[in-house]
Amino acid sequence: MIHIIGQIIVGLVVGIVAKLLLPGADKGGIIVTALIGMAGGWVGGWLGQVLGWYKAGAPAGFLMSVVGAMLLMLAYRMI
Repeated sequence: MIHIIGQIIVGLVVGIVAKLLLPGADKGGIIVTALIGMAGGWVGGWLGQVLGWYKAGAPAGFLMSVVGAMLLMLAYRMI
């Protein structure tokens, strides 16, 4: 249970940083921001593996999580 709460908090922080780095208004609230931040960690890890920066199964770092969240926010804005 503590792991899930920690993941939600880290996802929220990653999502907030991604929102601050992207110009423009976002329609999503705190829940959407947290979900995009959590998914951004997965996208950042996948992208790092594709680029050869991470080994398979290695978690993404904070910077790659923010990059993944930014990519997802751009996709969310297009939808």
